Amino acid sequence: MIDVANIEDETASGGGRVFFSNTSRSLMEEDVVELTSVGVDIGSSTSHLAISKITLERLDSSYVITGREVLHESNIMLTPYRDTTTIDADALGVFIDSVFRAAGMTPDDIDTGALILTGVAVRRCNARAVGELFAGQAGKFVAVSAGDALETVMAAYGSGAIALSIRNANTIMNIDMGGGTTKIAVCRAGDVVALTAIDVGARLFVFDEDRVILRIEDAGHTIAAECGLALQIGATLVPEAARALASRLADHLFETISKATLSPTSEALLRLDPLSNAGKPDAVTFSGGVSEYIYDKTKSAFGDLGPELADEIGARIDRWGVNVEPGRETIRATVIGASQYTVQVSGSTIYLSSNAVVPLRNVAVVAPAYDRFADNLDADEIAAAVFASLRKMDLYSGHLPVAVCLKWAGSATFHRLHALGTGLVAGLQNVLRQGHPLVVVTDSDIGGLLGIHCREELRLDNPIISIDGIELKEFDFIDIGEMLKQTGAVPVVIKSLVFPNESETTGWRSSRTARDGGGKRAL
Repeated sequence: MIDVANIEDETASGGGRVFFSNTSRSLMEEDVVELTSVGVDIGSSTSHLAISKITLERLDSSYVITGREVLHESNIMLTPYRDTTTIDADALGVFIDSVFRAAGMTPDDIDTGALILTGVAVRRCNARAVGELFAGQAGKFVAVSAGDALETVMAAYGSGAIALSIRNANTIMNIDMGGGTTKIAVCRAGDVVALTAIDVGARLFVFDEDRVILRIEDAGHTIAAECGLALQIGATLVPEAARALASRLADHLFETISKATLSPTSEALLRLDPLSNAGKPDAVTFSGGVSEYIYDKTKSAFGDLGPELADEIGARIDRWGVNVEPGRETIRATVIGASQYTVQVSGSTIYLSSNAVVPLRNVAVVAPAYDRFADNLDADEIAAAVFASLRKMDLYSGHLPVAVCLKWAGSATFHRLHALGTGLVAGLQNVLRQGHPLVVVTDSDIGGLLGIHCREELRLDNPIISIDGIELKEFDFIDIGEMLKQTGAVPVVIKSLVFPNESETTGWRSSRTARDGGGKRAL
């Protein structure tokens, strides 16, 4: 029932720990499970890979992550390009082969993982082909081709900004500065409450050791024109011009994070809507390649504007007067989100329109926020919340099935169920129009009632899977297995991206010191 491939049965002596992946085996029989997980990040500037061991222990009917150990981290390589629009898939294939050899592993040793194409890389003409190459070459994946919104959320988790916002009860802004784009997430009480992305990055201009320009991205031409520079491939980028470009990029970025209303030039560079609650946060964390310079982790040059851009945005943050917290992960903030598996078993009060609708694999979870305590649920509010969740996860087009995670409180009256079902169907209209099933997962025992209501009262013709007794959160991926004959329940495999938890984030706090006098920051 659980689709976990190619791990041999082996019980560790003394501890009862099991390395498993026999597809006929039930996870419910095991108390402690260890999985090998891989994460791959193919970004605008760099590509890298991390392999981790994930330990899960059974708690009642579910499994929770109790440990994560990094088994191997690859070197960070510059993402290879054949030309300005094509990623060099062959070079990436050689790279991943070499990483597995260095780790003493093969793809057969991998249980799960995540492939992430980020920034400008995801826009290359052969990005999908590259994704398929890695998915086939590096084992079993939860294949994620991250859009800007999803990547922004991933970086916020990976940097530790989410955990900091819980522990310190503060508003934390994570600024993920990469090669082609910068992603901004405002985190409060463990949630991303606002996010955006902008075409500001270190590798909008790429040059060789003699400062001869090799590549200019579209946004780079825009910035050069604003600076009055007529740059072209083969020209020399003098230090003064590089500083002017970095300063202008930093101006656009700082305006984006600090102003409620943007200039037309800054707004034109946005890849998502502006921040809805722009203002001064309590603290800032940085991630992405440029953060290595901000946190003084490297002084190496890589033929781009990384050092200059770090200096310019750092100076603006200083003048803003906001504390800079250390990122739990910096350049590896996204790749450290290699997948984890947790397993839960649904309650028996579920509804499947047909046994043929399961198994269902690799379904992204969205978690709309609505007032579940209201006596009179608002169908329009629920529909808007569902659609907002789809947009946040780059799933609003309806091209993929989704599972809606619902928190439920109060009585299951006809009118409350009707409002809930009506809102769900309306918010998911793009998904349902393409024939995907209605997949609803709740934490309370209303799965059967809600599913029957959508079929009988709302006359929904799509396949319906409505299950309960499951704890999910946004950013999970789930597999739903076949019904267990003994209980009438279904097994649910939850594949979540692994990020640092609250206890792994340090409490260091400082204002960012100037590069010319403050020395290194404590990390």
